[in-house]
Amino acid sequence: MRFIPTKVHGIIDYVAGLVFIASPWLFGFADGGAAQWVPIVLGVTALIVSIFTDYQLGLLRWIPMPMHLGADVFQGLTFIASPWLFGFANQVYLPHVLFGLFAIGAGLLTQPYPYPERATGQI
Repeated sequence: MRFIPTKVHGIIDYVAGLVFIASPWLFGFADGGAAQWVPIVLGVTALIVSIFTDYQLGLLRWIPMPMHLGADVFQGLTFIASPWLFGFANQVYLPHVLFGLFAIGAGLLTQPYPYPERATGQI
């Protein structure tokens, strides 16, 4: 059941991207290692994808919304795997896992068409 409107998803995208980037300092794991850089890189990526997405808050609108949602799910899986994949699970893992679950949820619960008339061919 996809109940999050794409406009709301857009707001979440920009806020979450900034929170991801700031999280190493907010949660005390800004030590220059992979634990710090994973959320920074994924946060910047989230902002870039949002800027290029074809939805209400996209600026360039080159990426279709269904592809954006797939990228959110991939981002979430990357977040969840990263503490073990990059070997920092003994230092910190909970923010990465929670961010991952959040990204997957956003990807799976958002409506895939920002402009319903395009989806139904009623233009």
